[in-house]
Amino acid sequence: MRISASLAVAAIMLSGGTVASAQTLPDYMAPIAGKAATTASDTATKDMLALNTGMFELYGDAAKIFQKNILGKHPVILALFSGAGGRMILYRPGAAPIDAPQVPVVYQLLKSVGHSTMALVQVVGPYVDNPDNKSWRGSMLAYRSRMQSALDGLDATPMEPGWRDNNRTILQNNIAFMDECVAKGVIPFAALEAFGKKQAPYLAKNVAWAAQTQVAHWMTVLAEWKTQLGADWDKTYAASNTIYVARQNNVLFSVLAQFFGPDAINTRLLLIETISFTTTPADMLESLTRIIADRSVGALFFGNYHLMDYELMGGDARAAIIAETGKRGMTPFLPPVVPFGSKQWPTLVTPGPGPATIADLK
Repeated sequence: MRISASLAVAAIMLSGGTVASAQTLPDYMAPIAGKAATTASDTATKDMLALNTGMFELYGDAAKIFQKNILGKHPVILALFSGAGGRMILYRPGAAPIDAPQVPVVYQLLKSVGHSTMALVQVVGPYVDNPDNKSWRGSMLAYRSRMQSALDGLDATPMEPGWRDNNRTILQNNIAFMDECVAKGVIPFAALEAFGKKQAPYLAKNVAWAAQTQVAHWMTVLAEWKTQLGADWDKTYAASNTIYVARQNNVLFSVLAQFFGPDAINTRLLLIETISFTTTPADMLESLTRIIADRSVGALFFGNYHLMDYELMGGDARAAIIAETGKRGMTPFLPPVVPFGSKQWPTLVTPGPGPATIADLK
């Protein structure tokens, strides 16, 4: 009781309150003591906002149980982006997760050579047509050394002869361009533009071969997993992660879609957009759990299982935007209304004129 009373007195003193035996505060309390001015409205607002803050803690605690329940009843496939051509993990009820074999390393070799060419633009880009600035030379010469090492070891890499010849040409062209820039001491835009056009057809081949390697590998993996799961495939969830620039024609999601079919899109097959190329399996499982759990909430309160897949206020906000733009003499610009539970691809689907593939650019 004495300890509690002492704490109470101290609290009142710090807040500037008084007690019957109030005393003058010592000097060392001066920097932190004072009267706290809080209105009843401020307190009520804070208490109400705390409900929303506390919700996230409750969500987190419940999600651990939900995730355990989901993984105990449903197989789950995670398809995660990686520089090695992706990573796929199969979770099965009552069994250890299976990490799929990696995409053949030739995929990484093809991308590495292609990226080396594009990296040159980053080296020279800030210094184009600037003869007075030579600060790029150090980076250029260092990268040239790496480029030469790659070229010297090309014949020892696991790559088909025709593919190897194409990559030899790319590396040789890279080195020739670098040597030209160093010799002249300047990077003319005309030279950079000519270099880009020269390399384009060779780079396009690398892109195509890398895509073929990646797709063939994951199609094989998923075909084996589908056979292994049997009837359980129809209750399997799958999710792939993507950043904005890889959202359209996302390779891993598109491959998954071939095995899950159109009816599973946005139901059991999900594309989760993130802000980073790489996402951990734990984060992906957390996102998938939240999506599935929220669907039950939507069904409970509003009678629609897929309502919570959408911005909850989106429909009313849409009506509000139409009303507000009308007040301002504006014409509302909004996407078409789509039903909850739409099976539409979670990417751009409106057709129109213009190139849509590298082949279209030729």
